[in-house]
Amino acid sequence: TILPAIILLFIAFPSLRLLYLLDEINQPLITLKTIGHQWYWSYEYSDFMNIEFDAYMIPTNELNMNNFRLLDVDNRVILPMNSQIRILVTAADVIHSWTIPALGVKVDGTPGRLNQTNFFMNRPGLFYGQCSEICGANHSFMPIVIESIPTNIFIKWIMN
Repeated sequence: TILPAIILLFIAFPSLRLLYLLDEINQPLITLKTIGHQWYWSYEYSDFMNIEFDAYMIPTNELNMNNFRLLDVDNRVILPMNSQIRILVTAADVIHSWTIPALGVKVDGTPGRLNQTNFFMNRPGLFYGQCSEICGANHSFMPIVIESIPTNIFIKWIMN
């Protein structure tokens, strides 16, 4: 029994080190705080003064021809591409899950707890997601839309 225990230790220590290093965030350019509410998301750009907004799903009767039903929001999250982004996620009422499958990001928002993750977008475009936690009857009506734009356009957007 001692030999298998030693083998497991030799496997466990490098794995724990890798898990710790994967969770480290190296010099994020922007920090975005996300707060899950029933039935919408609130966003705060922590690095800039007084930039915060709520993102509600666009009702079906108000959709344009180029919008996606149940996936588009009234206020998109605008982030620069080719930048390290840190997301801080929490919730105000029940457990939510901020999920963007195309970016490989899923973070649970728990009331009273602040979780973080990071990602890097290397191309412009729209990235869609939803709350993927069963936080209530309408949890699927909490869409997320991230718009990735070039840095110079992002700076102009921030200045306005």
